[in-house]
Amino acid sequence: MSRRCELTGIGPMVGHSVSHSNIKTKRRFLPSLKTVKVASEALGQTYSLRISNAALRTLDYKGGLDAFIVKARDEQLSVAAQRIKRQVKAKLAEQAAAA
Repeated sequence: MSRRCELTGIGPMVGHSVSHSNIKTKRRFLPSLKTVKVASEALGQTYSLRISNAALRTLDYKGGLDAFIVKARDEQLSVAAQRIKRQVKAKLAEQAAAA
């Protein structure tokens, strides 16, 4: 399982551990990932996604999964998130046509 956020695409970064004597050794900075169940209001379903804690805060700020995922770029989203995005867009278009 890759260490990559399914919504923002954030992955591991590389840097140095610097000791007191200024010796630098390579290290990896891993994203803080959490498996969360998020609800889609348009589809009426919950989805289990592995997202970063920062992305979880962004979901709350933007107003939920639907609002976030519709505006997100496809390059950042995982395959599962892209599938959810297509379903949400189709459902919203269907609701707009009915109204």
